Amino acid sequence: MTTPLRPETLGSLTASGYRSTSVRDEVRRNLIAHLSNGKKIFTGVHGYDRTVIPALTNALLARHDILLLGLRGQAKTRLLRSLADFLDPEVPAVEGCEINDDPLAPACSRCLDLVKKLGTQTPIRWMGRDERYREKLATPDVTIADLIGDIDPIKAANLRKAFADPDVIHFGIIPRTNRGIFAINELPDLAPRIQVGLLNILEEQDLQIRGFPVRIPLDVLMVFSANPEDYTNRGNIITPLKDRISSQILTHYPTDTKISRVITDQEAWTKRSGQVTAVIPDLAAELVERVAFAARGSDLVDQSSGVSARMSIALREVVTSNLERRGLKTGEKTVFPRICDFWAALPAITGKIEMVYEGEQQGAELVAKRIIGSAVRGLFGENFPELEKEREKKKESGLDPDEADFAGRRLRRTPASEPEAQAPRKLPGPYDEIILHFASGKKIIVSDDQPFEEYEGALLEIPGLLALSRKQITGMGREECAFVMELILEGLHQNLRISREDLDSTITYSEALKFNLLRR
Repeated sequence: MTTPLRPETLGSLTASGYRSTSVRDEVRRNLIAHLSNGKKIFTGVHGYDRTVIPALTNALLARHDILLLGLRGQAKTRLLRSLADFLDPEVPAVEGCEINDDPLAPACSRCLDLVKKLGTQTPIRWMGRDERYREKLATPDVTIADLIGDIDPIKAANLRKAFADPDVIHFGIIPRTNRGIFAINELPDLAPRIQVGLLNILEEQDLQIRGFPVRIPLDVLMVFSANPEDYTNRGNIITPLKDRISSQILTHYPTDTKISRVITDQEAWTKRSGQVTAVIPDLAAELVERVAFAARGSDLVDQSSGVSARMSIALREVVTSNLERRGLKTGEKTVFPRICDFWAALPAITGKIEMVYEGEQQGAELVAKRIIGSAVRGLFGENFPELEKEREKKKESGLDPDEADFAGRRLRRTPASEPEAQAPRKLPGPYDEIILHFASGKKIIVSDDQPFEEYEGALLEIPGLLALSRKQITGMGREECAFVMELILEGLHQNLRISREDLDSTITYSEALKFNLLRR
């Protein structure tokens, strides 16, 4: 509780009417105030409004220690750090105390002696929220001394006191967070014998040092994060410890691309100063999110390890950087993305996926390309007519679907005397003109290094491509339209209608393999 005059001594603190409260009650009181006033809690966290946040709120109202259990990149650490918002702006502590003793209820021997000696003149200090939240990343080399403390033989020798004397204790990080919130990230990485050392703190709210009868009451809200137990072989949470953590809350990835895009917009560094302005339109931003969703659905990716939200963030940043690089090279001041920019952004994907055996056999880069292809196929399918439906329309019109696709090739082989060669049938479907262009042996080359005029010019050579782009997606400028035209080509390739060849930084679209087979 904040006091108006910030008393400097125990006497003035007592006279101010200040009353001590436990950290759990303090968090509960401030959380209730936030909820009563309609204030948003856990700002900067998205997609958890009906799942994780209600569960976490209930746990805090119940004064529970908490375990957040979920795969990597699910905002567990952000949630834990947000708990500091529910602490009072400042609380008093005895000046010079290593474990932040409450002046009205000192616990350590040093503070007890000080209050006995100085009485109302005992000096106090005020701790802010930042001092009262601390966290530790669990690693196998963490010791009990790091977390709880140990006997300091040098201090014992200097003070000429026995090891059983409380004055010779060297406190660990948990006692030094007394009257605050202490978080342990990746809890299963703690060795089981170290986890055992936390049992007393969680249940009895005190600490014990070695075998000496030293007990000091602690006021600490303990919170933890962990990946599911089957994620790695590094370790598990021991059953007695899990039993003492009152609330276990499961986190999850965003359920749709709208939520994940809000997260990426918030976290990605895309608003950059410089000579080049990189613009990411909606469709390209959507494709970034779909790459992560495609990875989470890929059979080649180990889904038990998860695909972090950091993939979308890194991918957006690398695509933006590729736009910057192109602008600096071509001299263009404003640059828009291309599908081929995503192939240049593979490093943002390959380091963020764990693959199953089949994926490892194919290699990270190939798997990443397949993930991008799957994302393009999904985006293409939602924004353009389905190819399979077009095949059904052709059947209904009395044409064989494959005959329609290959009619251009077959007509050139038909003798001129035959009626079909004199009056070719009209081919239904929005993609046939594009496909037949490539079937005639034409090809185009696009690159992430091309100036825009050259890139757009190559796409405009394909009959029907511009008209289809503008028919399906309206209100686009030239740059966005070029992106959509390349999206159509890549969508046709992913659906095996045309072929694509990657060479260095260039991509060549040409007739599909089945046309080559027909030619033979």
